[in-house]
Amino acid sequence: MEKEIIKIENIRRDFTVGSETVHALRGVSFAIRSGEFVTIMGTSGSGKSTMLNILGCLDTPTSGEYYLDGISVRTMGKNDRATLRNRKIGFVFQNYNLLPKTTALENVELPLLYNRAYTARQRREKAEQALVEVGLAERIHHRSNQMSGGQQQRVAIARALVNDPVILLADEATGNLDTRTSFEILTLFQRLHAEGRTIIFVTHNPELAQFSSRNITLRDGRVVSDTANEAIRSAREVLETLPREND
Repeated sequence: MEKEIIKIENIRRDFTVGSETVHALRGVSFAIRSGEFVTIMGTSGSGKSTMLNILGCLDTPTSGEYYLDGISVRTMGKNDRATLRNRKIGFVFQNYNLLPKTTALENVELPLLYNRAYTARQRREKAEQALVEVGLAERIHHRSNQMSGGQQQRVAIARALVNDPVILLADEATGNLDTRTSFEILTLFQRLHAEGRTIIFVTHNPELAQFSSRNITLRDGRVVSDTANEAIRSAREVLETLPREND
């Protein structure tokens, strides 16, 4: 049995808005094991964005426990959470969040600047290796504004991989991409999963559930379903049926 990378126990998150208390999460519990590819789904207001922020150590729950790779997160201070986030989590965002006017290599090196274990040469080598892994060997020295949306998202995935995180946390990672490019990125995520990566894909798009190994659905701050996908579809097979731009 693979070890638990994430363990959530009775997580609640309340926000005060004026005189009202908003219950964004209402006692959520689940565990994610090493090597799973999990989609967390839900419509607007379901609590999935709040869940993403807690899983990503960007926020802390009002009550309940969160363990990341065996470490209790809830009682941590902000600086310790930031260090844990940098070492354990690779983020992939809908809007890529790349630094403008910088090269792919410079963007991917960025997380390693906070890790004193690496020399400048080691940072460069690891960044180059991550870009090769996502199929961008020819684009290492291209700037963000010289790349397509799909290429920028690959840079973002390389940046997420460069620190060897225990999980990849993707927030609507195909949300800004056209259909063909979305399936190119999904194909990459499925390959990373096949190589043993643990992936959490937060999305409002129920179609993506067909391509992951497990699906958790939130509604009104609660888990309403948590199911294994017994018939995972191949993103590559779908991609091969889609026309290319010049077809």
